Amino acid sequence: MSDLVLLGTIMDGTGSTPFAGWVAVEADRIVRVGRLEEPAPQASRTIGGDNVVVAPGFVDVHNHSDLSPFLLPEMPSTVRMGVTTVVVGNCGSSPWPLAAWDEAVSLAYGSPGDLDEPTWSGWRDYLSAIDRAHPAVNIATLVGHGSVRREVLGAERRAPSATELNRMCGLVREAIADGAIGVSTGLIYVPGIFSETDEIVALASAAASAGGLYASHIRGEGRDLFAAIGEALEIGMRASAPVHVSHLKCESARVWGRASELLAVLREAPDATGDQYPYAAWNSALASLLPPWASVDEVAAIAASEGGRLRAAVEHGEPGFQSSIDGVGWERIVLVTAPRDEWRGRDVAAVANDLELDAFDAFVALLDIDPEISCIGHAMDDADVRTILGDPDVFVASDASATAPDGPGGTLPVHPRDYGTFPRALATARDDGLLPLEVMVRKMTALPAERFGLRDRGCLSPGAFADVTVFDPSTINDEATFADPHRFPAGFAAIVVNGTVAWEPGAQQITRAGRALRRSS
Repeated sequence: MSDLVLLGTIMDGTGSTPFAGWVAVEADRIVRVGRLEEPAPQASRTIGGDNVVVAPGFVDVHNHSDLSPFLLPEMPSTVRMGVTTVVVGNCGSSPWPLAAWDEAVSLAYGSPGDLDEPTWSGWRDYLSAIDRAHPAVNIATLVGHGSVRREVLGAERRAPSATELNRMCGLVREAIADGAIGVSTGLIYVPGIFSETDEIVALASAAASAGGLYASHIRGEGRDLFAAIGEALEIGMRASAPVHVSHLKCESARVWGRASELLAVLREAPDATGDQYPYAAWNSALASLLPPWASVDEVAAIAASEGGRLRAAVEHGEPGFQSSIDGVGWERIVLVTAPRDEWRGRDVAAVANDLELDAFDAFVALLDIDPEISCIGHAMDDADVRTILGDPDVFVASDASATAPDGPGGTLPVHPRDYGTFPRALATARDDGLLPLEVMVRKMTALPAERFGLRDRGCLSPGAFADVTVFDPSTINDEATFADPHRFPAGFAAIVVNGTVAWEPGAQQITRAGRALRRSS
């Protein structure tokens, strides 16, 4: 007798033709997949029926829930949108080395003091701690270039010496030997913004030599988009590393309408992939709008002494630095966190009006009060978002952190992608005919699992881990909006993680069955 049988239209993750059938589960593995005309085995429990799809659990390869297992282990916003595996350590930030600990806490919607700095002695300890925390979903990890750089160079704005670079490469190799699946960069953030291409090539080479890939939030996604993509591909070529470009987008009017060209560049590269969240707005730190020579800790003094230069860089860019305001405007930059509660959810131009300042001066004043302010930038065009979403080889990924209406981040006007990324992609495929539903499922499951080396995940086949999502294709929909983001999606009938029903409608709590996934596991 099986422990669990899931009935419905089987979309196995490969993109092949769906069929009416069943999936039988014993312990944490799928043991059989059959067609409806074949009798399903007897089971302790059966879920599903004629009107639902049975698909692999979604694999979110760009996630920032690095410390959510310790802050919010139930990870409700994640598991309730069908995600059973996340890849964390993105954008150059990871909880090891510990030099970037405070940043990692913030990314998981934590506050200083929510978690004591751990006594981990390496990546192996971090992964073991995840296992002990029993999160709701599986967690695979990248090691962040920015975290490694902070450990070795602190906040210094210079190239590493040969000795320092060797140490950085050693930390990357050690992390991957202990289970990380690659190295990531965040090249618009401190300290990644201080690095040059040769430095990143060295770390990507270290990752590749140990079997890992190179994932990047590239150096520019607006005016400098194509130069930044070119740098990522050059790094992969020189390092002999697989390249993955995070959250593909055409940011600002400078590049609106060029999504097809962007996809063509990626498609023609020898070993490159990308992911996307299906929204026309990004979510980041307000300080990411500063050029590399302007420290957020000294922003008021810099504005006082070099205000003209700083204003020009922030609002228009300069050689080697892309402005996030050029082609967007301050009225499209909306505060998520703010020094005053009434400013949350309002744009910088509106706050400037309250302060009787112009927008740039208000930006400086906000960062002077709170350097950790986060914001949402409504900087993309819907037509480009649809074009990228319609590419059958671009993964769907949230760029989110786990949250809940009553958990960390629950009082903030967070990005709706935290709750809605994957159902939004499915609903768009259904309503707009961008792709057959089984192809959209492939973009969320087998394709990313294979690329990131997640063995026996992302497909419904005998021997695979029983990570499964069951949803109604006629009602699947994201409910979260920018005005009301803390809303769970509609249409899911069950989420299964490692053979355990993690969530289903009416459940009083989430059952936590996730585990740390190591590169060799």
